[in-house]
Amino acid sequence: MELIKKQTELNGNTFNYLEGGDPSALPIVALHSLGNSATSWVHVAAGLEGDYRFIALDQRGHGESVRTDTYSFEEMREDLLLFVDALNLERFILLGHSMGGTVSYLFSQQYPARLEKLIVVDTPPPFPDEPIEIPPEPVEPLPFDWKALQSIMGQLNSPNPTWWEKLSAIITPTLIIGGSSSNIPQDKLREVSELIPDCKMVTVDGAGHHVHHDKLPEFLTILNNYLD
Repeated sequence: MELIKKQTELNGNTFNYLEGGDPSALPIVALHSLGNSATSWVHVAAGLEGDYRFIALDQRGHGESVRTDTYSFEEMREDLLLFVDALNLERFILLGHSMGGTVSYLFSQQYPARLEKLIVVDTPPPFPDEPIEIPPEPVEPLPFDWKALQSIMGQLNSPNPTWWEKLSAIITPTLIIGGSSSNIPQDKLREVSELIPDCKMVTVDGAGHHVHHDKLPEFLTILNNYLD
C-alpha cells in the first residue's frame, strides 16, 4: 500500500498526514511516538493483508504539522477528534505507539463510540516512577518541536491518575503489543491488559520499544491476525 502525503486544516492549523488504501474501506488511523512522524508507519501500511484505508497523522509539533505554543496528551487527543471529524471518519481502528499510544488510550476513554478496535504498541499510560531527566536542547536542527518533548516528558513525570483510573471504562476491543527487550516495563502492559475488559496482550520476543521497526514481520503477523 502506497501512502500519499496530504494536509488538512484543523482550527486554522495545518496538519500533515499520509493516506493510502481503499477510500471506502474501514479506516486505520495511526499515531506515532514522541520525536517521530507519520512516516514511521510506512512499512506497516505496506504489510497489511486486508483492505483498509490507512491514515497516519503527524501529531502537533511533529513532521510537517503545526508547531504550537502548548503541547499535551489531552491536546493531541482533541487534535485527533478534529482530524477524524474533518475526514468524516465515523468509526475507525486506532493504532498508537508510545506517545501515540497514550493519546489512543485517552481517546478511547473519552470517545469510545468512534472506535472499532484499539491497538497500542509498547506503552501503558504514564505512571509514577523515577523522574525522567529532560535533556538540554540539541544545537542541531530537529525534525520536531523541542517544546513538545519538554511538555510530554513533563507529563510523564507528573502523570494524571485518572488516565489509569479510566482504563476499566474502555469498552473497545483492545490489543497491546509489547517488546520483550523494551525499556518499557512489560508488567505494566500486563496490568493495563487486565484493567481493560476486552483486552489481549502479545509480547514480541527480541523486540525493543520500537516493536514495528525491530521485528516488522512478527509485528505484521500479530497485527494482521488481530485485524482479520
